[in-house]
Amino acid sequence: MTDPLSQVIALLQPRAVFSKPISGAGRWAVRYSEFGHPSFCTVLEGSCRLAVDGHRPLTLEAGDFLLLPATPGFTMSGFEPATPERIDPKLTPAPTAEVRHGTRGGRPDVRLLGGYFVFDSPDANLLVSLLPAVMHVRGVERLSLMVRLVGDEAGERRSGRDLVLTRLVELLLIEALRSLPGEDTPPGLLRALADPRLAPALRHMHAHFARPWTVAQLAKTAALSRSAFFERFTGAVGLPPMEYLLAWRMAVAKDLLRREDLGLGEVAERVGYASASTFSTAFSRHVGQAPSRYARAP
Repeated sequence: MTDPLSQVIALLQPRAVFSKPISGAGRWAVRYSEFGHPSFCTVLEGSCRLAVDGHRPLTLEAGDFLLLPATPGFTMSGFEPATPERIDPKLTPAPTAEVRHGTRGGRPDVRLLGGYFVFDSPDANLLVSLLPAVMHVRGVERLSLMVRLVGDEAGERRSGRDLVLTRLVELLLIEALRSLPGEDTPPGLLRALADPRLAPALRHMHAHFARPWTVAQLAKTAALSRSAFFERFTGAVGLPPMEYLLAWRMAVAKDLLRREDLGLGEVAERVGYASASTFSTAFSRHVGQAPSRYARAP
C-alpha cells in the first residue's frame, strides 16, 4: 500500500541545503523575523531557549532535533535576560563560518548545527499545511546523525553533492515526522495516519487517487458511517475528504505538467478525469489558470 507520508515528502521536492554551526555563551538573544523556508537544527551540547511565534517556549537540550517546515519568526536565547539582536534572514548574507552569539571566545554554553533548505513544489503551502508547524524531537540519535551528515555534505563540493543532500533531507523529514507522536500533533497528515480508522482510508486515497471515490466508499474502508467518517476526517486532517482528494489530485497534476512530457489527456487520466476538457475545467477553477498555460510557465 502506498505511504502517504513518503508521497508528500517526495512531492515537496526539497533541495538546496545550507548548514552552519551555531554557538552561544553568557547573555545573548537573537530575534529572527519570518523566513518561510524550512529550517532545522540539532543541539550538539548544552542547552538554550527557543520561542517560536504562536507556540509555547521550548528548552532545547543536547540531543534534541528541531524542524520548522515554514519557519515563522522566533527568538533563541540563553537563560540570562538579554535584549534580542534582530536578524532578517531574507536580507542577511549567509555566514561562511560558525555563528557565535553572546560572549566571544571561550567554551560556549550551547552548540548547535543548524540550517535550512527549500521546497521546489508549486504546492508547498498546501503540503506544508499538512505537517506540524514545530517538530521538536528528543533523544533520537538517527536525526542528530543525519543533521551531521547534511552539515558534512553541505560543506564540501564533492561530485553528486546536490543529489546526496536532496536524499539526506528527504530522509531527515521522514525520520522527524515518524518520530513524532501523531495523535498529539495538530490537524494534518500525521494525526490522520495515527488514527487506526482513518489511516486505511488515507492510504487507499493516495494509492488510488484517480479512482472516483465517494465519501461513502471511503467511510467503508474506515469501518465508519458516512457522517462519522466525514466529521472525523475533517477534524483530523483539517480538510473535508473530497476537498483533500481534489487538492492532492491537483498537486500531482501540477507535478506531472511541469516535470514530465505528457499530453493533457494522459495527465487527466492519471489524476482521475475522464477527458482532457473535464480536467482542464477543474484545474482552471482550482489553480486559476489553464493546465496548458501552467505547463508553459517558467
